[in-house]
Amino acid sequence: MTILESFNVKTRAKDEWVAVTREVESIVSRSGVREGICVVFVPHTTAAVTINENADPDVPRDVLFALDSISPDRREFRHGEGNSAAHTKTALVGPSLTVIVTGGRLLLGTWQGIWFNEYDGPRTRHVHVRVLGE
Repeated sequence: MTILESFNVKTRAKDEWVAVTREVESIVSRSGVREGICVVFVPHTTAAVTINENADPDVPRDVLFALDSISPDRREFRHGEGNSAAHTKTALVGPSLTVIVTGGRLLLGTWQGIWFNEYDGPRTRHVHVRVLGE
């Protein structure tokens, strides 16, 4: 059995993390898949998706701070749109993730959540979710 669904994320800031665990869990539930995998994919070059702690709001802020220190906006960048730092952050974090589905639910750790990562907002973005299994 397989299902593909998509949803939009509206971001409000240049660098922002948006929790999307509930949306992904809802798609897994509707899929009817009890045992399998869930792939979350972001089709953008200045946005990403990751799994990280979902209990402390300082964690997203701290990770964004760390990514800014790794890839700050620099005048030496040549890309004409002026968002090379966002492209670099996306390359570091990645456009997709895979989560095991068992018992009809995502197999996430106690403190884990799925986060949409915006690096070039505000924008309206797309997230695609493919659930495969039985």
